[in-house]
Amino acid sequence: MPSPVRLAIGRREEATVVTVTGELNVASYPSLRDGLLKIATDVPDGLVADISGLTIEDASLVSVFSLVAMRIGDWPGIPFTVVAGTPGHRVLLHRHVVDRYVPVRADLAAAVVALDHPVRRRCEHVFPRAGGSSARAREFVTAKLAEWGVPELAEDARFIVTELVENVLRHTTSEPRLRLDLRRGVCTVAVADHDTRPAMLLERLSPFEPGMGLKLVAQIARTWGCSRSWAGGKVVWAVLLQPPGNAGDRPAG
Repeated sequence: MPSPVRLAIGRREEATVVTVTGELNVASYPSLRDGLLKIATDVPDGLVADISGLTIEDASLVSVFSLVAMRIGDWPGIPFTVVAGTPGHRVLLHRHVVDRYVPVRADLAAAVVALDHPVRRRCEHVFPRAGGSSARAREFVTAKLAEWGVPELAEDARFIVTELVENVLRHTTSEPRLRLDLRRGVCTVAVADHDTRPAMLLERLSPFEPGMGLKLVAQIARTWGCSRSWAGGKVVWAVLLQPPGNAGDRPAG
């Protein structure tokens, strides 16, 4: 029976390093893909996947690293690199154009250096399970985006945070954890909870039901999604783009 893929998490400077071992095959592909995506939800800076000890049964499956790079490009928007310690691995990644989507380096030190760390602002806040939490979340988002110099994003961000916080309060027993992120004119509103059930885009049966629905979030945001977390639970997130001509990475005051 082929060995499964194993993921070991560590730290190296400003990066989380995932050492991947075992065998990459059709059976283990989903575990590797989902494992890296889950880890990325909890990573604050950069992610490095060291595949030097990974046996690759089917060369075409190395496309998993391109997929992971594209998925985390929108959210959580962290830099990602791959360590391929053997020439054979690097040849495979190049042949399948993985290195077009994610930097591939021969050793860990070079991979960490290759991480592109954009200027970014990030904050988190946990709101209680109490009346008025949605209003407090809106106030928090408005104040933070004004502080960061992008008040033009506040209206859409308020709509989004209201829906995400209300969904946590209505459908889970968790306290909503808000994460707000701004990088290169891209703003992400994300709300985490401890419930593993995915958020679903459903039509409201009546216009009098509370909440605007994820359908409106999908219309407002450039993109949105629901990601499982390595620590457990899920994160529902939505991405907003700053209007052209505004400097989204001005130094924090």
